[in-house]
Amino acid sequence: MIENSPVIETAVLVGLITQNQDENQAKEYLEELEFLADTAGAEVKKHFLQRLDMPNHATFVGSGKLEEIGEYIKSHDVGTVIFDDDLSPTQLRNIEKALECKVLDRTFLILDIFAKRAQTAHAKTQVMLAQYQYMLPRLTRLWTHLERQRGGIGMRGPGESQIETDRRIILDKIALLKEQLIKIDKQKATQRKNRGKLVRVALVGYTNVGKSTMMNLLSKSDVFAENKLFATLDTTVRKMVVGNLPFLLADTVGFIRKLPHGLVESFKSTLDEVRESDILMHVVDISHPGFEEQIEVVNRTLNEIKAGDKPTIYVFNKIDAFTFVEKQEDDLSPRLKSNISLEEWESSWMAKNNTPSLFVSALKKQNIEELKKALYEEVKKIHVTRFPYNDFLYDSNWIIKTEQ
Repeated sequence: MIENSPVIETAVLVGLITQNQDENQAKEYLEELEFLADTAGAEVKKHFLQRLDMPNHATFVGSGKLEEIGEYIKSHDVGTVIFDDDLSPTQLRNIEKALECKVLDRTFLILDIFAKRAQTAHAKTQVMLAQYQYMLPRLTRLWTHLERQRGGIGMRGPGESQIETDRRIILDKIALLKEQLIKIDKQKATQRKNRGKLVRVALVGYTNVGKSTMMNLLSKSDVFAENKLFATLDTTVRKMVVGNLPFLLADTVGFIRKLPHGLVESFKSTLDEVRESDILMHVVDISHPGFEEQIEVVNRTLNEIKAGDKPTIYVFNKIDAFTFVEKQEDDLSPRLKSNISLEEWESSWMAKNNTPSLFVSALKKQNIEELKKALYEEVKKIHVTRFPYNDFLYDSNWIIKTEQ
């Protein structure tokens, strides 16, 4: 007997070209949204873009574009429409009524991916909190029957509507989850305190830039890594020794454009690992055409969580997927991404950030020794202030030891 293969959910994506978002950006954002959809398990059939000064307050896109989308999904049997921006409860309700199919926005899609990726009780609690906070203002379109989970005589007030009941239940769940996260925060804080005065280095960066691969390479650990967005949700911490200098290295959740504020709040305890670190290792995918904007997104998020002023090492990863040119003395052509040499990249970024900037390939293990030396020097600056009576000598062998 042949088993039926699972049905793949099909989807179309919708974005806007606005005063604040030009056509190239809008297309790039939809490509990222398609990557998100693929990570969630959907097959994207088509992208829809419309030029508007601002989103339509009732349907996000104009009525003509909404009709065009409706005709396409009916003729191609598409079950889901995903919008690249957050939809208000009114927009969500109106669009669902017009299209008669499942409608998601960017935040809901990210939450769905987080729910799939969450492995530990800590991550699952954080995701559940963000989901309930997202759900609360959208109860007018949901018929959840959450009172069945609660039950009991006298639990419903006289004349209370279904939505009011659901709202009260969700508020209770949010309060409970927040209490659970407060306990987890205390446990995590105790764990960090018990690590002593060792220097802490946190890997940060946009999602899918190779942080977990870098973590595995440097610490000889086995952190889950794949070419998907948000492969890592839980923070992993390993003790390392570079040369003769011990420190802690932490892999953290990746950032993304338009990261839902509720997720930032819910993942506060995870982001504490970044806030309480001494050094940031900012990993960048140099092969991505929009890597400079990704750097800005990460730096903006770091500033939001008050971690933007820490000593930082910029690690431009995936040089194996980026073609550099040889520097020519008599080349007078304009210096663009397509014709700049590795030497020029290094000098320009180090000058721009006034910080160590290295170009590596974690996958191919290129220039990793240079990265270890830069890491050693930055860690040593802090280490000698905490342990002034220890004499640390430069170790040319650069042997990496790990303690699981």
